[in-house]
Amino acid sequence: MSREFRVLMTDRAWPDCSIERDVLSRVGAQLIEAPNGDEATLVALAGNSDAIGTNWAHVTDKVVRAVPQCRIIARFGIGLDNICIETATELGIPVTNVPDYCVSEVSDHALALILACARNIAFFHRRTKAGEYQLSAGRPMHRLQGATLGLVGFGRTAQELYPKARAIGFNVIAHTQHADSHGTECPIVPFEDLLRRSDFISLHAPLTDATHHLFGDRQFEQMKPSAFLINTSRGGLVNHAALWRAISSGRLAGAALDVFDPEPPDLSLPLFRDERVIVTPHAAFASEESLQDLRSRAAHQIAEALQGRRPENVVNPQVFNRTA
Repeated sequence: MSREFRVLMTDRAWPDCSIERDVLSRVGAQLIEAPNGDEATLVALAGNSDAIGTNWAHVTDKVVRAVPQCRIIARFGIGLDNICIETATELGIPVTNVPDYCVSEVSDHALALILACARNIAFFHRRTKAGEYQLSAGRPMHRLQGATLGLVGFGRTAQELYPKARAIGFNVIAHTQHADSHGTECPIVPFEDLLRRSDFISLHAPLTDATHHLFGDRQFEQMKPSAFLINTSRGGLVNHAALWRAISSGRLAGAALDVFDPEPPDLSLPLFRDERVIVTPHAAFASEESLQDLRSRAAHQIAEALQGRRPENVVNPQVFNRTA
């Protein structure tokens, strides 16, 4: 009788693993949930596992090397900066993600944050609920029609945000490493040009060594003092200390942040307590529909790999080209 597969689930951002267990049980796999996602715990649990599913926990070099018979590492999400892909590739382990499961939700959330910044929504809400009914207390507001929205990165989410912002009346420009508008006719401009021209800048770039702290003191100095920064991508794209210096000194009007470095952030810091900064708890990806899509598709990726088949969205396809 064949041994039952074991799948290690490092962490999750949803109440239970019922969807995952249902999918994996069909291929004779048992789901083991880690009590926490620290490296030592994951290394200790990984040894008897045939696959790893991970949400936000760091699947480090040590964790990957602790799973000698691992058939797949499946990211329950889009970004891959929490997985040591280099080690996985060295060991011939395919790594997968679900790159399009929440495109609609994140683009909606980014647009909501842009509008909230523009219309002082969070500021007025907080003040009014505290008993202050005073329009003049807020920052002067300007018409959105004709304002410029700069998109840093132009992948799936930014491409979906583009027509939504255009429908409101924004002039939209973008900066992307590949200078490709993907048929949208969105103007692709140099980074410095985007910084200088934009009234709102929304981040949609992956976190890599090249993009870590892409926004720091020098970049904030090039932006308009009336501009806002919106980040629904990765917290590490922004130097938060530099962002606070820019906002507290009046060199930037404000920011809206859904992602942080680290997560969760220290909410006692002045940046996160300031009325000019909107903070949401890494919520942009979430809807009942997006989470069901994510969980089902990632679990099916694991099931496919356990059955010896190639799953969808393999990010290191070279592992299938290895010669014996």
